[in-house]
Amino acid sequence: MKRKKPKKNPDIHPKAGREQSAGGCLFIVSAPSGTGKSTLCQAARERFPDLVYSISFTTRSPRAGEKDGVDYFFISPSEFEARIGRGDWVEWAKVHGHYYGTSADFLNQQLSAGRRVLLDIDVAGAKQILNRFPESVTIFIMPPSLDALRRRLETRGTDDAESIEKRLVNAEKEIAEKDFYRHVIVNDRLDAAIDAFCDIIARYPPA
Repeated sequence: MKRKKPKKNPDIHPKAGREQSAGGCLFIVSAPSGTGKSTLCQAARERFPDLVYSISFTTRSPRAGEKDGVDYFFISPSEFEARIGRGDWVEWAKVHGHYYGTSADFLNQQLSAGRRVLLDIDVAGAKQILNRFPESVTIFIMPPSLDALRRRLETRGTDDAESIEKRLVNAEKEIAEKDFYRHVIVNDRLDAAIDAFCDIIARYPPA
C-alpha cells in the first residue's frame, strides 16, 4: 500500500468543509471496474459492524435480485430532478439516461452522530463530495496492471469484448487520477489488500 499526499483539488471551494463533523469519518473508495472494490468493501463491513454503508439513489429500474434500500434507493426521474433543485445531492450524475446520486442529508446525519461511513463512488463523484466534505479519507484500489485487469474482466464472463475494451480505457483514465487519493492499495493479493483496506479504517475509530 502506498500513502501519498493528495493533489490539491481545484474544484474544492475555499469555504467548503463546514459539513464535515469532527466526530464522524467519511471513507471515499474508488476503483476501476473489476479491481475488487466491492469485495474489499464487503470485507470491511463484516470486520467493522459499526461501519455505515452509503446507499446511492437511482432512477433506473431494479435488476433481478436487487432490493430497494439495500442495493439502491429507486426513485422516479421527477423526484430526482426536484431534489437536484433543492440541493439535496452531495453528488449526482446522469449515466446512460439514468440519474445516480448521493444524499447530502444522509451523510450529514451519520457524520453528525459520530459514525464512520463507507462510500463507494467513481473519481468524478469523489471530487464532487470532497467539495463539501474535504476531510474525508480517500482510498483508491488499483489492479496490479492493466493486463491483469483484462484477465479478470475476461474471466468473470459478464462483459463482451467491446465492453471490456471500454472498461479498460476508463480504467486507464481513472488510474491516472490515483495521486488525487490519500491512500492507494494495489489489489494483487486479495487477503493482503483486505488487511490494508481494513487497517486504514481502523485508524479512525468511531466517536
